[in-house]
Amino acid sequence: MELMLEQMPIVIRSLNVGFLQTLKLFAVTLLGAVPLGLVIAFGSMSRFRPLSYITKIIVWIIRGTPLMIQLLIIYYFPGLVLGKPIWGGGEAGRFLAASCSFIFNYACYFSEIYRGGIQSVPVGQEEAGLVLGMTRSQIFFKVTLLQMIKRIVPPMSNEIITLVKDTSLARIIALQEIIWAGQAFMKGSQGISGAIWPLFFTAVYYLIFSGILTVLLGRLEKKLDYFR
Repeated sequence: MELMLEQMPIVIRSLNVGFLQTLKLFAVTLLGAVPLGLVIAFGSMSRFRPLSYITKIIVWIIRGTPLMIQLLIIYYFPGLVLGKPIWGGGEAGRFLAASCSFIFNYACYFSEIYRGGIQSVPVGQEEAGLVLGMTRSQIFFKVTLLQMIKRIVPPMSNEIITLVKDTSLARIIALQEIIWAGQAFMKGSQGISGAIWPLFFTAVYYLIFSGILTVLLGRLEKKLDYFR
């Protein structure tokens, strides 16, 4: 117990650094995937058949394969083909590759949520808007979008909470997120070796972060209750 208390400051400091990397990956993924998902949704619903088919096939592939495999392919495959790594070296290169993988993966999942939300709005509302002289873009932003947001908050919340835990997959390409930092003390890091208890502390970080997000998303859902 005394040894654990002595090691605690070192472990917490290392976990804080790893958690900061986790937070960065989480934030970058959301900032990129939320708008990109809407673009992909428009592509899958396009009346131009080739674009719609190609988009749906890409979404099917991304949703049907593990994110871990996608990380490995995006990080290693271009370098194997071109003969040199395209992401650069070090932690920055791994973070860039992980960000691209996560953004595209989650954008495909978000696109299906967007598509479901848009298609759940009654067609009669669009027809009424056209009768009133509104353009299709005006109908989407002033009528459809507001109702879609209310309907997609619960499934989007689930995906966002899942993203918190999925960030741990980035360690497959040696990105030093919080799980990597905790596991390092088992193998030997900063004079500490064979210690498994830091991994339990990583679970606490995830629980607190997920709890905060759950409360915030719950409040957002209540604020959007005006369509009930």
